[in-house]
Amino acid sequence: MNPLVEGRPSLARVLAALDGEGEEARIVGGAVRDWLIGRGLRSDIDIATTARPDEVTRRARAAGLKPVPTGIEHGTVTVIAEGEPYEVTTLREDVETDGRRARVVFGRDWAHDAGRRDFTMNALYLTRSGELVDLVGGAADARAGRVRFIGDPDTRIREDYLRILRLFRFHAAFGRGPLDLPALEAAIRNREGLARLSRERVRAELMKLIVAPRAAGTLAQMQAAGLLAPVLGREGAVTVLARLAEVEAVLGLAPDAVRRLGALAVRDEADARALREDLRLSNAEAARLEALAGPAPTPGMCEKGQKAFLYRMGREAFQDRALIAFARAGAPLEDEGWRALAALAADWPIPTFPLKAGDFLARGMAPGPALGAALTRAEEAWIEAGFPMGEAALEGIVEGAVG
Repeated sequence: MNPLVEGRPSLARVLAALDGEGEEARIVGGAVRDWLIGRGLRSDIDIATTARPDEVTRRARAAGLKPVPTGIEHGTVTVIAEGEPYEVTTLREDVETDGRRARVVFGRDWAHDAGRRDFTMNALYLTRSGELVDLVGGAADARAGRVRFIGDPDTRIREDYLRILRLFRFHAAFGRGPLDLPALEAAIRNREGLARLSRERVRAELMKLIVAPRAAGTLAQMQAAGLLAPVLGREGAVTVLARLAEVEAVLGLAPDAVRRLGALAVRDEADARALREDLRLSNAEAARLEALAGPAPTPGMCEKGQKAFLYRMGREAFQDRALIAFARAGAPLEDEGWRALAALAADWPIPTFPLKAGDFLARGMAPGPALGAALTRAEEAWIEAGFPMGEAALEGIVEGAVG
């Protein structure tokens, strides 16, 4: 029995439709790797098949499944079964590459299909009956935590220079021990190829890398090899990111890619603006990085000052600044002041300013700039007073702002 099919009837239906009657379908790649090393079952499962896309489409429809031609030029049809999507790709062989994309032809040879993939641990197949098919030694590498290119590392990298970043990303996620030396040396030799990649692809790989379990150590190796600056456009503060990872872990926080990028590469707004362009960041990501510029909250501030800081900045920006400041301070992870500041960022219920324009109109103020200025004065007085909600305190704040 295929262990990835157990309890997943939708996958069983897809494999039943595609496997047999002269064609074969196998689960391939990350889902097989993760199962093999005990990482559990992935939600996304890819399938490789000898059937061409038109035959995949015909069989899917005949089985009452929904085929969607999501990458038909590359041989990929997404088959939807019981609401779950499965990417089904015809076996391929690369016939021409330019370092960014490949021109492929469809084939029926599983060894050729395995040989065109990047790392041995990603070229594992699981048949419908549950047999593990390993044509390149990927099972041993996966179990050993060894990220190794299939065949000649230089050839694999020159087919797609993004594989330089993928080498480090997969090492950070699955590696144990040192980087595979032939792979590292090939990455260094081919570093100029990074400039040929779209910045969107670079961003996607980097954001996955910096939240991986061994991100800090892997980034340090990238920097030592001279491969981090070409990606970031600057040298990175790897020691700060490493400390931030420790802070996140001790506080029980999930790794956050944007926050870690800020720790790695942002000291002022100019850095944030440059990263927006260099990595084609979204507006929301860029705004978070720009919010890191300026003073950070510290344990030395009184609680009232910390709360005022949090109210003005908002929870996300305050937490980002506080955690990165904690990382940069080099304080012990058990430091009570920094931990209290982090708890405030996570737990304090930020109040809503209770006064409205109507409270001032009732006092005879007319709409216009003066009313807006009075509201601003009132809000500042309310913050300074410690966010009171009592009627008498609010009345006094209104009187002071009007007067």
